[in-house]
Amino acid sequence: MRIAIAGATGRIGSLTVRTLERDGHEVVRISRSLGVDLLTGEGLDAALVGVDALIDTTNTPAMERSSAVEQLGTMTRNLLAAEERAGVRHHVLLSIVGIQRIDGNAHYAGKREQERLVAEGPIPWTVVPATQFHDFAEMVAGWTERDGQATIAPLLVRPVAPADVAEVLAEVATDRPQGRYADLAGPDTQDLVDMARRTHRVRGREVRLVPTWSGVFGTDMGGEALLPGENARIAPTTFEQWLNEQAAAR
Repeated sequence: MRIAIAGATGRIGSLTVRTLERDGHEVVRISRSLGVDLLTGEGLDAALVGVDALIDTTNTPAMERSSAVEQLGTMTRNLLAAEERAGVRHHVLLSIVGIQRIDGNAHYAGKREQERLVAEGPIPWTVVPATQFHDFAEMVAGWTERDGQATIAPLLVRPVAPADVAEVLAEVATDRPQGRYADLAGPDTQDLVDMARRTHRVRGREVRLVPTWSGVFGTDMGGEALLPGENARIAPTTFEQWLNEQAAAR
């Protein structure tokens, strides 16, 4: 198949490109750095000629709610319109588990807008909601780290390996459109504070972690809000395996 990847130079996008090419598919890379601008639509029509399916792995930097909704919404509208003109038969969107249950997060509001536009749009679709990645805790702690101390919310998550996400996206794109796909999650539930502490340890770093709900993530993300629902698809790679890989790479 000829499959386009929006966000092809990002982490999940590049892994998905590699997976599809390994399996013999022709991949069209879509990225602003490669001359295709999803915000303006420039270059999209030429990129989608002959494309059978498109996988959207795009993301946005941290921003306030209206900006996140506007940016992700604009990119999605431009993608769907260009896909309709090109005759693309399947739109696959990578989303996040639990975003329907959480109102206060700006990025999640943008992802909900993406999901809405895809579900109401002209292209047969599949939305793949995934849990947070294995390095999520380290990233979150890094947002607030100052002088060897960081605040971090005690979230419960079921982290998934990016490579496992790429495998599922490639599998879904080469299958029929399925609407909302099962939640995709890792094998084990973890506490974000403990994840950050263990990740820092394998990096050889000492960071004092202060659990709090007063930061970026509010209490609406507590409890089981970010955990997968029933009948989730469980990816194979554990957080412990990822930690061992990080330690071996040092």
